[in-house]
Amino acid sequence: MKLAVVGGGSTYTPELIDGFARLRETLPLSELVLIDPDADRLEKVGGLARRIFARQGHDGTITTTHDLDAGVDGADAVLLQLRVGGQAARERDETWPLECGCVGQETTGAGGLAKALRTVPVVLDIAERVRRANPDAWIIDFTNPVGIVTRALLEAGHRAVGLCNVAIHLQRKFAALLEVAPGEVHLAHYGLNHLTWELGVSLGGPDGTEVLPKLLAEHGTRIAEDLRLPPGVLDRLGVVPSYYLRYYYAHDEVVDESRSKPSRAAEVAAMERELLEMYADPALDEKPALLAKRGGAFYSEAAVALAASLLGADGGESVQVVNTYNNGTLPFLPDDAVVEVPARISRAGAAPLTAPRLDPLFAGLVSHVTAYERLALDAALRGGRERVFRTLLAHPLVGQYDRAERLTDLLLSHNREHLAWA
Repeated sequence: MKLAVVGGGSTYTPELIDGFARLRETLPLSELVLIDPDADRLEKVGGLARRIFARQGHDGTITTTHDLDAGVDGADAVLLQLRVGGQAARERDETWPLECGCVGQETTGAGGLAKALRTVPVVLDIAERVRRANPDAWIIDFTNPVGIVTRALLEAGHRAVGLCNVAIHLQRKFAALLEVAPGEVHLAHYGLNHLTWELGVSLGGPDGTEVLPKLLAEHGTRIAEDLRLPPGVLDRLGVVPSYYLRYYYAHDEVVDESRSKPSRAAEVAAMERELLEMYADPALDEKPALLAKRGGAFYSEAAVALAASLLGADGGESVQVVNTYNNGTLPFLPDDAVVEVPARISRAGAAPLTAPRLDPLFAGLVSHVTAYERLALDAALRGGRERVFRTLLAHPLVGQYDRAERLTDLLLSHNREHLAWA
């Protein structure tokens, strides 16, 4: 079984490699190809990857290449984890929206739109080349903004599923709080990528014992602290929101904080420099502890489980939280919206589970952001200043014409090198 990773020079990659090595019985890889245009990063990450496999006794081969077509040739699955423009573009995404009093963030708001505009055309080109190499290959998208990118892939007819680590991170956190094995915890995780709520938490499967009220009663304060929200907010919601909801529920507070401290992008860039120095050490043969601060916790477990089910390596179906077509799951959304929900995963793809009713408090925001994502994809595919303006005007974190006008100018000025139509 061959798997290729586009963006294989990412500092995330050793987390993925560690999962492939530990979980080789679940996903028996014979060949793994890391693909990246940055030769220096690829050499350091590839060297560490081979040492991790060797230390853990994995007999699969790891190769590296900057040649995308050669790397994806014959791959059964291709995982996308690229960042167009690198951390420099992320740094800009997190700063220029603040000039207009808006959240600067790489996946939501104006910065998230900039990332979508840069990313969608590149991902679609990669996907077409994967399809030419192997039309039956699955594409697993970890590239943000996952919802918009996955929708672009699905609308273009690709065999694609979007993946995010928010759900598996919360599953592991709740399991620790409840003192049970992670596999016992099932999340009623519904919404859009980076806009989800845990509507229920059950033990023993989707129809198991509901424990969300117990979780909130006994551990609500700790969960709220992790989300950086007041405990009273969780009490009033009665559910656990994704930490990305803080950008909506505490927007002005986040803007004030962001103006007074270094950006997350600057922190990550410094961390990446340190990580790459570590990766270059020929004595290092395991993922360093610093990598846990980089983000992407449990990404490897989620990726292995998803690839194993899509490729039939686990011998059957599994239930996992993924990004896929709505197809009636949330009845207030169009069928072609891409939602983030629990789904049965098999060789046939993702089949979402029946969703509980979403409170209008949540459904209204989901509908609003879904409309924005539809406009964002149209802008990414067809370009044009007016489409960018309309998309920003539609976003609930912008919503005022003067802000949308100014943000459009800033977005274009900071991204012209990545937008062929600008």
